[in-house]
Amino acid sequence: MNNPEKTIIIFDDDEDILSICSFILEEQGWKVYAYTDCNQITEKVSAILPDVIIMDNWIPDDGGIIATQTLKKHESLRNIPVVYFSANSDIELLANHAGAEIYLAKPFDLEDLENVINKVLVRN
Repeated sequence: MNNPEKTIIIFDDDEDILSICSFILEEQGWKVYAYTDCNQITEKVSAILPDVIIMDNWIPDDGGIIATQTLKKHESLRNIPVVYFSANSDIELLANHAGAEIYLAKPFDLEDLENVINKVLVRN
């Protein structure tokens, strides 16, 4: 694979989801960073400057909405696309409130995950 490596950060407190998503994305050539909380989120994201961020709604400590809004307030981070994901039935509303570019409802299949990431990359 001669493509420059793409990086992605996944914020989710569910270790199983982190493991599965990390494995699948790494198989596709992504460099994956995974965190179980969103504490010091601007520092974490600034250190990596990923191509995409996947943000869980119920991530400790501040939650996905505040974490996403915090990123979108930073000049150097605001253009990194955020995929908001949750099992909450109001996910579209939550994603819009957070300022995320796109959302993915849990549970999801791997094809949905790939499609959402590719869609957000094409937009940017």
